Amino acid sequence: MESLTKRRQDQASSKEEDGFGMQPRRVANLAMVPNLQQSSISLCRSRRPHCLFSSCEKQENLSSWIPDNIKKKECIHFVESSKLSDAGKVVCECGYPREKHLEEATWPHTFQGQEWDPKKHVREMPTDAFGDIVFMGLGQKAGKYVRLSQDTPPSLIYQLMTQQWGLDAPNLLISVTGGAKDFNMKPRLKSIFRRGLLKVAQTSGAWVITGGSHTGVMKQVGEAVRQLSGSFCEREVVTIGIATWGALHNRESLIHPMGGFPAKYIMDEGGQGHLTCLDSNHSHFILVDDGTHGRYGVEIPLRTKLEKFISQQTKERGGVAIKIPIVCVVLEGGPGTLNTIYNAITNGTPCVVVEGSGRVADVIAQVAGLPISEITISLIQQKLSMFFQGMFETFTESKIVEWTKKIQDIVRRRQLLTVFREGKDGQQDVDVAILQALLKASWSLDHFGHENWDQQLNLAVAWNRVDIARSEIFTDERQWKPSELYPMMVAALITNKPEFVKLFLENGVQLKEFVSQATLFYLYQNLEPTCLFHCKLDKVLAGEPERLDPSVLLQHVAQVLRELLGDSTQPLYSRPHSSNRQHLLPVPSVKISVQRVSRQSLYKRSSGQATFTIDPVRDLLIWAIVQNHRELAEIIWAQSQDCIAAALACSKILKELSKEEEDTDSLEEMLALADEYEQRAIGVFTECYRKDEESAQKLLVRVSEAWGRTTCLQLALEAKDMKFMSHGGIQAYLTKVWWGRLSVDNGLWRVVLCMLFFPLLYTGLVSFRNRQQQAEGGLARVRAFFSAPVVVFHMNILSYFAFLCLFAYVLMVDFQPQPSSCECLIYVWLFSLVCEELRQLFYDPDGSGLRKAVLVYFSDFWNKLDVCAILLFIAGLTCRLMPSLLYTGRVILSLDFTMFCLRLMHIFTISKTLGPKIIIVKRMMKDVFFFLFLLAVWVVSFGVAKQAILIHNERRVEWIFRGAVYHSYLTIFGQLPTYIDGVNFRPDQCSPNGTDPYKPKCPEIDQVRQEPVFPEWLTVLLLCLYLLFANILLLNLLIAMFNYTFQQVQERTDQIWKFQRHNLIEEYQGRPPAPPPFILLSHLHLFIKRVVLKIPAKRHKQFKNKLEKNEEAALLSWEIYLKENYLQEQQFQQKQRPEQKIQDVSDKVDTMVRLLEMARLKQSGAVEQRLASLEEQVAQTATALHWIVKALRDSGFGSEEGVPTLAPQKASVGRDPELDSGSKAEDPGDAYHVNARHLLYPSCSVLRFPVPNEKVPWETEFLMYNPPFYTADRKDRDLVDPAGDALEPLSRISYNSVDGPLDRRSFHGVYAVQDGLPLNPMGRTGLRGRGDLSYFGPNHTLQPVITRWRRSLDGAICRKNVKKMLEVLVVKRGPSEHWMLPGGSREPGEMLPWKLKQVLRREFWSSFESLLTQGMEVYKGYMDDPRNTDNAWIETVAVSIHFPDQSDVELKRLNSHLHSCDEGMAIRWQVVDERISLYDDHKVILQKVAALFGAYY
Repeated sequence: MESLTKRRQDQASSKEEDGFGMQPRRVANLAMVPNLQQSSISLCRSRRPHCLFSSCEKQENLSSWIPDNIKKKECIHFVESSKLSDAGKVVCECGYPREKHLEEATWPHTFQGQEWDPKKHVREMPTDAFGDIVFMGLGQKAGKYVRLSQDTPPSLIYQLMTQQWGLDAPNLLISVTGGAKDFNMKPRLKSIFRRGLLKVAQTSGAWVITGGSHTGVMKQVGEAVRQLSGSFCEREVVTIGIATWGALHNRESLIHPMGGFPAKYIMDEGGQGHLTCLDSNHSHFILVDDGTHGRYGVEIPLRTKLEKFISQQTKERGGVAIKIPIVCVVLEGGPGTLNTIYNAITNGTPCVVVEGSGRVADVIAQVAGLPISEITISLIQQKLSMFFQGMFETFTESKIVEWTKKIQDIVRRRQLLTVFREGKDGQQDVDVAILQALLKASWSLDHFGHENWDQQLNLAVAWNRVDIARSEIFTDERQWKPSELYPMMVAALITNKPEFVKLFLENGVQLKEFVSQATLFYLYQNLEPTCLFHCKLDKVLAGEPERLDPSVLLQHVAQVLRELLGDSTQPLYSRPHSSNRQHLLPVPSVKISVQRVSRQSLYKRSSGQATFTIDPVRDLLIWAIVQNHRELAEIIWAQSQDCIAAALACSKILKELSKEEEDTDSLEEMLALADEYEQRAIGVFTECYRKDEESAQKLLVRVSEAWGRTTCLQLALEAKDMKFMSHGGIQAYLTKVWWGRLSVDNGLWRVVLCMLFFPLLYTGLVSFRNRQQQAEGGLARVRAFFSAPVVVFHMNILSYFAFLCLFAYVLMVDFQPQPSSCECLIYVWLFSLVCEELRQLFYDPDGSGLRKAVLVYFSDFWNKLDVCAILLFIAGLTCRLMPSLLYTGRVILSLDFTMFCLRLMHIFTISKTLGPKIIIVKRMMKDVFFFLFLLAVWVVSFGVAKQAILIHNERRVEWIFRGAVYHSYLTIFGQLPTYIDGVNFRPDQCSPNGTDPYKPKCPEIDQVRQEPVFPEWLTVLLLCLYLLFANILLLNLLIAMFNYTFQQVQERTDQIWKFQRHNLIEEYQGRPPAPPPFILLSHLHLFIKRVVLKIPAKRHKQFKNKLEKNEEAALLSWEIYLKENYLQEQQFQQKQRPEQKIQDVSDKVDTMVRLLEMARLKQSGAVEQRLASLEEQVAQTATALHWIVKALRDSGFGSEEGVPTLAPQKASVGRDPELDSGSKAEDPGDAYHVNARHLLYPSCSVLRFPVPNEKVPWETEFLMYNPPFYTADRKDRDLVDPAGDALEPLSRISYNSVDGPLDRRSFHGVYAVQDGLPLNPMGRTGLRGRGDLSYFGPNHTLQPVITRWRRSLDGAICRKNVKKMLEVLVVKRGPSEHWMLPGGSREPGEMLPWKLKQVLRREFWSSFESLLTQGMEVYKGYMDDPRNTDNAWIETVAVSIHFPDQSDVELKRLNSHLHSCDEGMAIRWQVVDERISLYDDHKVILQKVAALFGAYY
């Protein structure tokens, strides 16, 4: 944890106020992120969140950790107080009665004779109040609470909140302060405040810190949280109440030494007295204990330190590292609230004041828009009387002066003050005001322009407020370069903020330039650990070394993607060559987690570096899709080039991931998103097909290099996108392929006739697609006809029917011991079928390998059936050739004939009539298998029971099977057992002993009467029950299942048939034209071509076509154009939807109502302002007339001072205090010194007397002016003036003259000396004495301004806004945040300032003195320094030393002699800019130098 420097705390605070105070701080430059910390966790986390500890273990952990680390305070010395408790009991000075003290605290000899001192008589002990808090009777869920000492380190409290309580570090800290007593707010303002506060807390992931009690502003915040909890909210708002333990009512119920889990707290507002109750709507409570009872404000110092500590922490979110910003929100309030605002503004914390909430907030809001010169004591007095009313009489004159001074200082720093006014344009919500205040404050920081803009954008991205970014950051004032947005683009992608991605794309980011190998590597490092792709990638990386090359990672990403896209695609990222590998990045104990990698470094590559990937947009789209980021993927897809293929690939990836997804909601989201991308592919293809059918069909079979050299058609098949495949354009293309070079208008009967009598081809019976082919004759015409897939298919049908007829003839008629000629023909025929199956098995036009070809072949059901039929035929043939197994062979071949007949179903799938019915039959077969399982249960149960009841000890297995299964099965179809009821029993139909192999064994019978003795009633009852369930229930269930399947499949039958049609067409497209057995000739030709001549196989161009580059580029450009048309059409249709129209009308009505209310408020406010101004003018006119009358009566002239002047027209009170980006911190009309009147004197705890602007001049009467006297104790007493507390040593000082080695003359002429002390010529400062300066009167300094032109690498002078840019030499000492000019005070008789000597080598001193004499004086006079007092001030001479030429010898000598003698001193050349981190008085000098040279400032 960082160590915190101590600082002065404002202990005095009203009992009614919440405290707030912050150290001066600066938000770090966020554009450069030096280290992006990644959590050291395994890449493949469990996809289901799990807790490290159970609830009981967490409680045990808290019960041990908190007492060991968190302490409370306990009074150990009872000293009787003169005051009694509310109950009339004697109490200690700490406020607790005697029984609340430890036993040892009441011993009289413990601290005999000592007064009660909290530093001595209060000690720390392990806390006894912590755990979960539940408010009785309110039903809220349990919160967290802890009692702790006021001296607890903030780092320990922060550790408690983040590690023990499990809170995520905030992205923003909102400190709400104001009145601690209940106050009334307008209902509308209250609603706006609640809504806005919670909106900013939710969207930015903020912590809201209040006083935690159930009164005042804390109650308002609590009610806002309660209102939110009653509605749907994405995340819980963390509301932390920091209250005083000793001022808490019913705190005894919270005391549990081992922790309260939960502690039951009762809110008793009626009996709380002067104490307070906790607010039930806060989620966490920090109860600050100082060992006393009934004292308020104890928590203020600790709250201040805690808020400061949290604001110094760095929060990394999505690659954006920011210091946690803090903002103060003010409602109502009294004197303590004013101190809070003043401290916050002084320390650089932005404040949002809610006008209309009352008292202090309204006073500041009323004067916030006025010039400082118009904020007078009388005006503040008037406002206090207006808003404080009953309390105004308690304000003394000195208090009003103090308020005036503080309000002037608050308003002076307008960049830190934001007034929220209900109805102000662009500020209808408090959340906008809060975020605008933070952005405005960040702009006021001393950063250079682009760095400051980057910081504001970082904040907007971290808060996910794209509306603020659009209105405040992306304006005409700042022109963004695309490269400047790249780091934020990465952050928006990782944190899934699609609106920001869209905003960056609108402002010039090009994805093709944005994506680099390092960028993609970084994105895959930051995959969401819960996504499936994360785990799949981790499995692939299991064996990788610790040092991971980015290209190696992407190679494994390509491996996982190929599993998802299918093996028909090639790897998207090729294996890197060793020579091309980049430097390795260390990955400590994590596979894909790289620590200390700057996002800025991702883009520091040479401009000539070649792009590593074919399609960067594709890479981003895949990255978004695998994480199921719907909106992000939609935006990126809209930027894609090969959009149809991209949509189909996304559909395929999502469907594959859904197969492994266990979470039902995620699975449904994936499938819905996959269907959405399929619809997009259909939509774009429809647009293309409408415009140009031929070009659209080219898109289907075009080889896409970006998607692994696959085609849209292949991707659709792999993804089983049936809707896409059933598109009319695709089916038309498949039909065209099916007919080959024949015209699709030919009737099928013509084709069959020409197949049977091919000479008819020359008669023109069939027509061809092209006229050239139509005119051709001879073999070309025959070849074109017989190579058409439709002809090949029908030739194979005829051949297959002939094969089946011949096979049946052999089996039934001509099956001889020795194979006949017909049977031999069957063998040859089958051999040709085997050859064709082998050809299909080894067909690999894509070069995927034998293994892949085999897997593809056996993935088809009909291929498996073909192999089984062939193997069964071989088995039957083997048995048939053995004389002893001839009959067995015939049986096997007969069964094989059945399998060959089933193969006909595949052939008829091409039929539009039979194809869908075959699909329905296939689906019903699955239902039958499930039904048979249920049926088997009833059949076996009834059969076994029947067999056991009827037959005694049947030992013949075949008859056991018949009785238990076979007969039971036949019973379903009405074949009842003849003797089951004993009526039709005949002994001659059964075998008594079961010895007759052709008769069943007789049932149990009476040997005398020869009648059955089994219980007939039981067997009949079993039969009835069996038939009831089997015949009625199960069979009707099967019918219902068939009906459901039919209805379900019937809706998609056409789609399924069209989808499966492709496979058949592709099969016959690549099949040899000759049917079996003539196909053997084609196989012989193919064998010679592939094996002998080594000619590789090629896929037919009609299913995979590689286009020329120019043709492909033109086709893709055409596709992009039509994709834009499709998107515009979709947007139009979205707007035309009734729901959207209703929403638009509702929004317009709400806007109109809001505008009308705003107009009413503005009108009423303007009237009030005009009336107030008119009244003031009338009053002053009356005063002027009264003076004129008096002067005339006296017949003389009145004094100048007595003449009243008409007040100038007041500025609008409703004016916004925001400044332009180029305006200064001080008001333009603020003519007096400002820094010299800061209430807190630097480097000490002395407070100045408040001096408002109007009381600065010595000539202005200020009777109550009584400033404190302060002179710092210096070690070098001999070199400085005496302290000044005695007049005798000061009498020896000669003011307004040269006093020995010192020049005590002022550049502003003769200054006054009063009571032996000189008076500051610029007026009062609120402090007497010498302060931290060396001498009374003017302290002369020298400020050399050493400048040169800023130059680029080629030596050219850099320019900005046409003006040249300067660089100035600056120094910085120690931990100071500000740089300074290398000047300052000089020792008597010396020419060079002491500070300058610290950075120059001694041998260059004399040369620099000559440079000073040649320099140009740019300023001489008073410096507004915070160290100035009424009696001592700084005056300086600024000398410009400029080196216009970079080859200047003196410049080179200067650079060579720059050397810091002090390790804490830093030196550098700094670009001159208005946001340079320089002290204010030095900035004034630097601005004059820039104006002198006409340079940019």
